[in-house]
Amino acid sequence: MDLASFYNSEIFTLVIIPLLIFFARICDVTLDTARIIYVSRGMKLLAAFIGFFEVLIWLISITQIMQNLTNIIYYIAYAGGFAMGNYIGIYLEDRMALGTVVIRIITQKEAIELVEYLKSEGYGVTYIDAKGSMGPVKVVFTIIKRKDIQHVLGIIRKFNPLSFYTIEDIRSFRKGVFRKKARKSLIPRREKKHQHNDKSHTK
Repeated sequence: MDLASFYNSEIFTLVIIPLLIFFARICDVTLDTARIIYVSRGMKLLAAFIGFFEVLIWLISITQIMQNLTNIIYYIAYAGGFAMGNYIGIYLEDRMALGTVVIRIITQKEAIELVEYLKSEGYGVTYIDAKGSMGPVKVVFTIIKRKDIQHVLGIIRKFNPLSFYTIEDIRSFRKGVFRKKARKSLIPRREKKHQHNDKSHTK
Protein backbone atom coordinates (compact mmCIF):
# COMPACT_ATOMS: atom_id res chain seq x y z
CA MET A 1 0.00 0.00 0.00
CA ASP A 2 1.53 3.33 -1.07
CA LEU A 3 1.34 6.53 0.97
CA ALA A 4 -1.42 8.16 -1.10
CA SER A 5 -3.76 5.18 -0.83
CA PHE A 6 -3.09 4.95 2.92
CA TYR A 7 -4.15 8.60 3.39
CA ASN A 8 -7.39 7.84 1.54
CA SER A 9 -8.09 4.61 3.42
CA GLU A 10 -10.82 4.16 6.05
CA ILE A 11 -8.22 3.33 8.72
CA PHE A 12 -6.57 6.72 8.28
CA THR A 13 -9.89 8.58 8.09
CA LEU A 14 -11.74 6.82 10.92
CA VAL A 15 -8.87 5.92 13.28
CA ILE A 16 -5.65 7.84 12.71
CA ILE A 17 -7.14 11.33 12.22
CA PRO A 18 -9.55 11.06 15.23
CA LEU A 19 -6.63 9.93 17.41
CA LEU A 20 -4.50 12.82 16.18
CA ILE A 21 -7.34 15.25 16.92
CA PHE A 22 -7.83 13.69 20.36
CA PHE A 23 -4.15 13.98 21.36
CA ALA A 24 -3.76 17.40 19.75
CA ARG A 25 -6.74 18.65 21.76
CA ILE A 26 -5.25 17.19 24.94
CA CYS A 27 -2.02 19.11 24.31
CA ASP A 28 -3.93 22.27 23.40
CA VAL A 29 -6.17 22.33 26.48
CA THR A 30 -3.37 21.21 28.80
CA LEU A 31 -1.33 24.19 27.63
CA ASP A 32 -4.39 26.44 27.91
CA THR A 33 -4.97 25.39 31.52
CA ALA A 34 -1.33 26.01 32.37
CA ARG A 35 -1.36 29.37 30.56
CA ILE A 36 -4.41 30.62 32.49
CA ILE A 37 -2.77 29.65 35.78
CA TYR A 38 0.48 31.39 34.85
CA VAL A 39 -1.39 34.52 33.71
CA SER A 40 -3.18 34.67 37.08
CA ARG A 41 0.24 34.54 38.80
CA GLY A 42 1.77 37.27 36.67
CA MET A 43 4.19 35.00 34.73
CA LYS A 44 3.77 36.95 31.46
CA LEU A 45 6.66 35.59 29.38
CA LEU A 46 5.93 31.97 30.20
CA ALA A 47 2.22 32.47 29.50
CA ALA A 48 2.98 34.06 26.12
CA PHE A 49 5.36 31.24 25.16
CA ILE A 50 2.76 28.60 26.05
CA GLY A 51 0.03 30.56 24.25
CA PHE A 52 1.93 30.42 20.94
CA PHE A 53 2.05 26.61 20.89
CA GLU A 54 -1.47 26.35 22.27
CA VAL A 55 -2.98 28.29 19.34
CA LEU A 56 -0.79 26.49 16.80
CA ILE A 57 -2.00 23.07 17.95
CA TRP A 58 -5.61 24.29 18.09
CA LEU A 59 -5.44 25.50 14.48
CA ILE A 60 -4.16 22.10 13.34
CA SER A 61 -6.96 20.20 15.09
CA ILE A 62 -9.78 22.61 14.13
CA THR A 63 -8.67 22.46 10.47
CA GLN A 64 -9.36 18.73 10.42
CA ILE A 65 -12.78 19.29 12.00
CA MET A 66 -13.73 21.94 9.43
CA GLN A 67 -12.69 19.68 6.58
CA ASN A 68 -14.86 16.82 7.87
CA LEU A 69 -17.97 18.47 9.29
CA THR A 70 -20.14 15.41 8.61
CA ASN A 71 -17.93 12.95 10.52
CA ILE A 72 -19.25 12.56 14.08
CA ILE A 73 -16.13 10.62 15.15
CA TYR A 74 -14.09 13.82 14.79
CA TYR A 75 -16.50 15.69 17.06
CA ILE A 76 -16.22 12.97 19.71
CA ALA A 77 -12.42 12.98 19.46
CA TYR A 78 -12.37 16.80 19.76
CA ALA A 79 -14.67 16.84 22.81
CA GLY A 80 -12.88 13.91 24.46
CA GLY A 81 -9.52 15.59 24.03
CA PHE A 82 -10.91 18.79 25.56
CA ALA A 83 -12.16 16.94 28.65
CA MET A 84 -8.95 14.96 29.10
CA GLY A 85 -6.82 18.04 28.51
CA ASN A 86 -8.49 19.88 31.39
CA TYR A 87 -7.82 16.99 33.76
CA ILE A 88 -4.20 16.51 32.68
CA GLY A 89 -3.50 20.26 32.75
CA ILE A 90 -4.70 20.63 36.34
CA TYR A 91 -2.88 17.44 37.38
CA LEU A 92 0.45 18.54 35.88
CA GLU A 93 0.16 22.03 37.35
CA ASP A 94 -0.54 20.53 40.75
CA ARG A 95 2.47 18.22 40.45
CA MET A 96 4.78 21.09 39.45
CA ALA A 97 3.55 23.11 42.47
CA LEU A 98 4.76 26.49 41.22
CA GLY A 99 4.05 29.75 42.99
CA THR A 100 3.25 30.78 46.54
CA VAL A 101 0.15 30.66 48.73
CA VAL A 102 -1.00 32.16 51.99
CA ILE A 103 -2.48 29.83 54.60
CA ARG A 104 -4.82 31.51 57.08
CA ILE A 105 -5.46 29.48 60.23
CA ILE A 106 -8.24 30.40 62.69
CA THR A 107 -8.44 28.46 65.94
CA GLN A 108 -10.04 28.83 69.37
CA LYS A 109 -7.24 26.77 70.85
CA GLU A 110 -3.98 28.39 71.97
CA ALA A 111 -1.67 28.50 68.94
CA ILE A 112 1.73 29.15 70.56
CA GLU A 113 3.00 25.59 69.97
CA LEU A 114 1.83 25.67 66.34
CA VAL A 115 3.49 29.05 65.75
CA GLU A 116 6.77 28.02 67.36
CA TYR A 117 6.88 24.75 65.44
CA LEU A 118 6.24 26.53 62.12
CA LYS A 119 9.05 28.93 62.93
CA SER A 120 11.40 26.07 63.81
CA GLU A 121 10.63 24.55 60.41
CA GLY A 122 11.70 27.77 58.71
CA TYR A 123 8.30 29.26 57.85
CA GLY A 124 7.46 32.94 58.32
CA VAL A 125 4.49 33.38 60.66
CA THR A 126 2.21 36.28 61.66
CA TYR A 127 0.10 35.68 64.76
CA ILE A 128 -2.72 37.89 66.08
CA ASP A 129 -5.60 37.75 68.55
CA ALA A 130 -9.07 38.28 67.11
CA LYS A 131 -12.75 37.86 67.95
CA GLY A 132 -15.03 35.39 66.17
CA SER A 133 -18.75 34.71 66.32
CA MET A 134 -18.15 32.20 69.13
CA GLY A 135 -15.62 34.19 71.12
CA PRO A 136 -11.87 34.94 71.09
CA VAL A 137 -9.79 33.20 68.41
CA LYS A 138 -6.18 33.09 67.29
CA VAL A 139 -5.39 33.91 63.66
CA VAL A 140 -2.14 32.64 62.15
CA PHE A 141 -0.88 33.68 58.69
CA THR A 142 1.96 31.99 56.85
CA ILE A 143 3.12 32.49 53.25
CA ILE A 144 4.71 29.38 51.78
CA LYS A 145 5.72 27.74 48.53
CA ARG A 146 2.97 25.59 47.03
CA LYS A 147 5.19 22.52 47.23
CA ASP A 148 5.16 22.89 51.04
CA ILE A 149 1.35 22.91 51.42
CA GLN A 150 0.99 19.29 52.51
CA HIS A 151 3.85 19.63 55.00
CA VAL A 152 2.26 22.68 56.63
CA LEU A 153 -1.20 21.08 56.68
CA GLY A 154 0.31 18.09 58.46
CA ILE A 155 1.72 20.43 61.13
CA ILE A 156 -1.67 22.15 61.52
CA ARG A 157 -3.45 18.80 61.95
CA LYS A 158 -0.88 17.75 64.54
CA PHE A 159 -1.13 20.81 66.80
CA ASN A 160 -4.62 22.21 66.03
CA PRO A 161 -6.66 19.45 64.34
CA LEU A 162 -9.99 21.30 64.81
CA SER A 163 -8.77 24.63 63.42
CA PHE A 164 -10.32 26.30 60.37
CA TYR A 165 -7.93 27.22 57.58
CA THR A 166 -8.01 28.64 54.06
CA ILE A 167 -5.43 28.53 51.26
CA GLU A 168 -5.19 31.32 48.69
CA ASP A 169 -2.85 31.89 45.74
CA ILE A 170 -0.59 34.93 45.82
CA ARG A 171 0.12 36.75 42.57
CA SER A 172 3.16 38.67 43.80
CA PHE A 173 5.03 39.42 47.01
CA ARG A 174 8.05 41.31 48.24
CA LYS A 175 10.62 39.79 50.59
CA GLY A 176 9.36 37.43 53.31
CA VAL A 177 10.62 34.38 55.20
CA PHE A 178 10.56 31.09 53.32
CA ARG A 179 11.61 27.62 54.29
CA LYS A 180 15.01 26.53 52.99
CA LYS A 181 15.88 22.96 52.12
CA ALA A 182 17.61 21.15 54.95
CA ARG A 183 21.27 20.71 54.17
CA LYS A 184 22.46 17.14 54.06
CA SER A 185 25.30 16.37 56.39
CA LEU A 186 28.54 15.40 54.68
CA ILE A 187 29.28 12.93 57.46
CA PRO A 188 27.05 9.81 57.62
CA ARG A 189 25.20 9.18 60.90
CA ARG A 190 27.15 6.00 61.66
CA GLU A 191 30.45 7.80 61.26
CA LYS A 192 29.19 10.55 63.55
CA LYS A 193 28.31 7.93 66.17
CA HIS A 194 31.78 6.39 65.99
CA GLN A 195 33.39 9.80 66.27
CA HIS A 196 31.25 10.59 69.32
CA ASN A 197 32.17 7.26 70.96
CA ASP A 198 35.86 7.81 70.23
CA LYS A 199 35.70 11.24 71.86
CA SER A 200 33.96 9.82 74.93
CA HIS A 201 36.67 7.14 75.30
CA THR A 202 39.48 9.66 75.07
CA LYS A 203 38.08 11.77 77.91
